[in-house]
Amino acid sequence: MKHLIASTLLCALPVIADATAIEESPWAPRAAAYRLTLFMGNLTPVPWDEIERSWTSPAPGSDIQVAPLSRVSGNEAIAINQAMKAEDRQALFEASTTAIAEGILRHLDVAKTALGQPEAAREVAQAAALFRAFEDGIKAADTSASRDLGRAWLVLNSTLGSAGVLGNGAQTVDVDQFAEAQATIVAYIRANYLPSEYAQRDKLTPLPETVVLSGEQITMPATLPPGSNIGDQAQLPRLVLQFEEAGEDEANLPLVAYGDMLFDSPEIFGGPARELGIACSTCHNRSDVNRDFFIPGLSSHPGGMDVDGSFFNPMFNDRTDDHLDTPSMRGIRFTAPYGRDGREPSLRRFIRNVIVTEFAGKEPTPFQLDALEAYVKQFDFLPNPKIDRYGKLTDLASDDAKRGEVLFNTKFAGLGDKSCASCHTPDRQFRDGLTYDMGSAEPPFPGGTATAFETPTLLNVNFTAPYMHDGSLPTLASVVDWFNDTKNLGLDEAQRADLTAYVEAVGDGEDPYQVFEGRDSVFRLSWEELTTFASTLDTLLPMQDAENIAVLIDTVAPDLATDASVMVNQNAKPEIYEFAAILRAVGDASAEGNWTEATRQWELFKAMQAEIDERMF
Repeated sequence: MKHLIASTLLCALPVIADATAIEESPWAPRAAAYRLTLFMGNLTPVPWDEIERSWTSPAPGSDIQVAPLSRVSGNEAIAINQAMKAEDRQALFEASTTAIAEGILRHLDVAKTALGQPEAAREVAQAAALFRAFEDGIKAADTSASRDLGRAWLVLNSTLGSAGVLGNGAQTVDVDQFAEAQATIVAYIRANYLPSEYAQRDKLTPLPETVVLSGEQITMPATLPPGSNIGDQAQLPRLVLQFEEAGEDEANLPLVAYGDMLFDSPEIFGGPARELGIACSTCHNRSDVNRDFFIPGLSSHPGGMDVDGSFFNPMFNDRTDDHLDTPSMRGIRFTAPYGRDGREPSLRRFIRNVIVTEFAGKEPTPFQLDALEAYVKQFDFLPNPKIDRYGKLTDLASDDAKRGEVLFNTKFAGLGDKSCASCHTPDRQFRDGLTYDMGSAEPPFPGGTATAFETPTLLNVNFTAPYMHDGSLPTLASVVDWFNDTKNLGLDEAQRADLTAYVEAVGDGEDPYQVFEGRDSVFRLSWEELTTFASTLDTLLPMQDAENIAVLIDTVAPDLATDASVMVNQNAKPEIYEFAAILRAVGDASAEGNWTEATRQWELFKAMQAEIDERMF
């Protein structure tokens, strides 16, 4: 469950690789716009409109709602605007880097003149908030300077002076130490972010200029821009698995359990996705849709993303701005063909396409594809007592919905003398397995052929807003209005309301969200899943399958340790770290081919699991 736990830990750096997604602290507006500029400036093609909005409107991820451009000097604003108008990446990099660097120096100068007053602390805080825009670049490329600068910022804050409270706790100003620390920071900023001439950048990064000029090859960790959210939504969807509803334990189904682990593992992906901890479950959370998932520059709306752009896998970049709404995977065994445009006829090919094409993973083994396919085929729809097994309304549906059912089955000239039910066929999970050009996408060029999209199911659709392939319609009522307007159905307001009521009845589901209370905590759910994943070692160790054991260990061990931070029973936290270390020892031994030791450590793991299980919540 790679993203089940969304820790409340606030991160001072950009979103970077982590076993479990964490919530980062808000950014200063100028720093947010700068980091958005770097991220989007590296996309191909560059989304210039979005970059401009990040400077001229409140930037995603910023702590206050002001336009960042209003916070820079007049000349700096002119330079940034000119670079954006010219769509010149290098010029924009230079102008925006200068604006951030000069802003740091200005705030420190004001702080120096205000030492001993509250204003000094505010100015140092603002300078530090801007310095954050450069911080990870310095840390990656110049560790010695990173430590020195970190100490300098600590000295600045400790030498400001304070009047205390009612005379108590007063601290004297240390002007000399403040000046020395300021000089350290200023010298580094001037040398590395305010050079007389910037080196040409193929990739826009906050690396120090002196390091760039040295020619040293520095690999920056993958980062996401401010405003990104790759953690779970606040309300976790309820996961309905066929075998569980039948009373079976996943631990007795090793192929399914291993597929469950792979679904939650970034280890099967490559490039930025793997570094950032993105897994299948990041977007398709608990078989449904992560409606909060958002990456500026890649997502046009929460719950969607352009999956064939340049960020995750440049090799397969189609250079088109085609943001898609993430589809639910509930009941996926019934919903072939796959992909919004139905390009993949089989679930196996669809899974392989996601791993290799979209997220730059290496070719999965046949066993891994078998496992993933076996797991996702267990996804079922939420039970819905308002419809029967053939898709007809039951007595639990409202009168409005029943009138809408008649309209749903009525043929309309605007639909080619077909009804809504002709495509969304009730006794076929409200779909027909075909693709159509419904007019929701523009042709790629005048006279070109527009993309046809597969008919989506209407089951559980109440929980998957927004709608259409691109998420352009926010509600089911707006979908009904769209069809009424574009297909000239001629429905009046009451009829549209009835048809909406029908679709909402069909799209309902019982207990759509996971409920946590008492011992049934978020951590307990994660514990049960992670230990079930580990149970596949009973199968993998006798097979001496080092490759798949490594994927398992690299997924489960760090998650166990990370998720301990949100345990209700914090007294048991040290046991989790010991538990995860034993699992890591299994992996180390198997990697060395020491199968006797790997098996011994695995037996220790199982014994400890039985001993501590009651305390794990």
